[in-house]
Amino acid sequence: MSYITTYGGIHFDPLAPRPEQILAEDIAHALSLICRGNGHVRRFYSVAQHSLACSYEAEARGLSARVRLACLLHDAAEAYLSDVTRPVKTLMPQLRAAEDRLLDVIWRKFLDEAPDESEQALVFEIDDDMLSYEFHVLMPEDISDRWRKIRCAVDTRWEEPARAAARFEKRLRELWAMILE
Repeated sequence: MSYITTYGGIHFDPLAPRPEQILAEDIAHALSLICRGNGHVRRFYSVAQHSLACSYEAEARGLSARVRLACLLHDAAEAYLSDVTRPVKTLMPQLRAAEDRLLDVIWRKFLDEAPDESEQALVFEIDDDMLSYEFHVLMPEDISDRWRKIRCAVDTRWEEPARAAARFEKRLRELWAMILE
């Protein structure tokens, strides 16, 4: 079998992704059930919650709807490939390549094209700042003081996965509509 069956019932090959098979509800559902930090956090905090926080941080910094949506979707490939911690992912070039290909298809579906270099730099900066914030709040250590750059209110309390999924999907559809205008 060379496919996974998604929450929405799609037979999806993550190594040969097709945009018409990528559904907002599949991404939202899966990310709401994946815990940040490979589960090594004080309480469950989903990738969906993290992605929402990144998107709202982009908004707090006055960035475009494209960058806000790119922030929301920056971990969307994990909905199909799962999450692998950064230290391990660096040792897996084939996984990185598959993730990059899949993320490119996701971005093209929802953004019409992948973010340019300057937009990607903003997404990576916010992701790293948010990671620092999450370590500060959810872990027993600070990895840097980048968390101090966070401008939006980040709620790291446990959230029912179905609620996180609904918020994620709503945010995706709102930003997507703004981009299509």
